[in-house]
Parts: sequence; structure tokens; C-alpha cells
Amino acid sequence: MSKPSSGVKTATSPLNNFIFASRWLQLPLYLGLIAAQAVYVFHFWVELVHLLEAAFGNQHALQLLISSIGYKTDAAITSLNETVIMLVVLGLIDVVMISNLLIMVIVGGYETFVSRLNLEGHPDQPEWLDHVNASVLKVKLGTAIIGISSIHLLKTFINAANYDEKVLMWQTIIHIAFLLSAIAIAVADRLMSHHDSAGH
Repeated sequence: MSKPSSGVKTATSPLNNFIFASRWLQLPLYLGLIAAQAVYVFHFWVELVHLLEAAFGNQHALQLLISSIGYKTDAAITSLNETVIMLVVLGLIDVVMISNLLIMVIVGGYETFVSRLNLEGHPDQPEWLDHVNASVLKVKLGTAIIGISSIHLLKTFINAANYDEKVLMWQTIIHIAFLLSAIAIAVADRLMSHHDSAGH
């Protein structure tokens, strides 16, 4: 039996259409991630407002910041110091990086698994969206997770006096595991791309 030539549309069964249409079940998931991103935006601005208020001497805002970053010291903190500012800023960067990760999952995942966004020619189209697919998305997500893990690890090291040695050790091991996993994904993707190009 000969295969239909390329460019010729073949009839699909109702079952095939139904299975293909089931991809829209993912739409509520992506809408939920958008709602989660809104929560992150709100959290970011709350922390930023507290930082600005603490910079102008608001003691209540300062204590809220110290509590949120888990910073402890024997001496009473009555004004912002470099360590507190650094931990708060790293927390804000962490929120931004997680928000970037959410954008990649929402936009890239929707484009790859649900429906085309038809952004060709749009001035704000992300450059990475031109060649996004499941493999590229995995590599980008792995890289983003490593960045987030690095920020968390840096925050822990800056505030190391308030953590147990086992916590520091395990956070470092987990970060290395993330790093090795991302490298393995990137290498596997590169090998598969090379194999596909060689096959053609």
C-alpha cells in the first residue's frame, strides 16, 4: 500500500480529532500558571515597598524584611545593613528568574503543545520562540532552574550562620545534581540533533 504523498490532506477519524483536541485540556493549566505569576508580581512589589520603607527608617518594614529572609544575628538590627539588603535583592532577583521561567513554560509550552501563537512579525516576539520545540524548551528550562538554584545557594551561603551544615551540604549537592542534569539534557539534545541532521 503506497503512502499518501506530502501536501495531500488525508481524512482523519472522529477519534483522531477527539484525541488531538484533548490538547486544549492543558489551557487551564497555563491560565493557572499566569495566575501564579500574578501572585509573584504582587509578592515582588510587597518586598520592594518594604525595602524602600526600611531604607527610610521604617522599623516595622525592616523587621518584616528580616523575618522574610530568615536573617538572624545576636545584635539588634535597627537599620538596613549590607547583608540584609543583599539578601532582599537576591530574593527579588529570585522572583524575577522564577517569573522568567514561568513565561518560558507558559509561552513555549502553549506554542509547542497546544496551539500556535502566530507572532511572526510581532515586534515583541521573543527570539527563542522562533525555533522552540520540546527539546529546546527542556534545555532552556534546565538552564533557568540552574540559575534559580544558584541564587538560592548564594542566599544560603550569605546567611550560612543560620543554617545547619547538613542543609548547606545538601543544597550544594542538589545544585550540582541540577547542573549535571542540565548538561546531560543539553548533550542528549545535541546528539539527537546531530543524528537527525546526519539522517537527512
